[in-house]
Amino acid sequence: MTFHKYLADSKMFEYDKHYRECQQQNKPFIKSKINPLHGNYSINVDLMTCDYVFSKNELNEIIKLIDDEKIFVNSNSEKPFFDFSIDNELIWIDGVSSEHMDFICNSIYDLTQKFHN
Repeated sequence: MTFHKYLADSKMFEYDKHYRECQQQNKPFIKSKINPLHGNYSINVDLMTCDYVFSKNELNEIIKLIDDEKIFVNSNSEKPFFDFSIDNELIWIDGVSSEHMDFICNSIYDLTQKFHN
């Protein structure tokens, strides 16, 4: 069985199972789900499943990803980018386009592995 970097549009029991797998493998838990209010994705990143936190440099790279997505969504969609919250263990992003959801989830996961393997 292969490890998935993130789960998207899954059932609650699938998220629970993936959360436990992340804990066992010391990996970040990343999930993505369509927000029915606007049709774009909401992405959650949780580092409580692993033994590290985001560094200042990692947070800056993630904020750059979010800023780029905010510009894209606000200029190419009737659905505005909504909001985000970020700290050294949790990230919540609401309003990510379907075109970039996979890229953002993979980028955040890859960034965590780059510094915390």
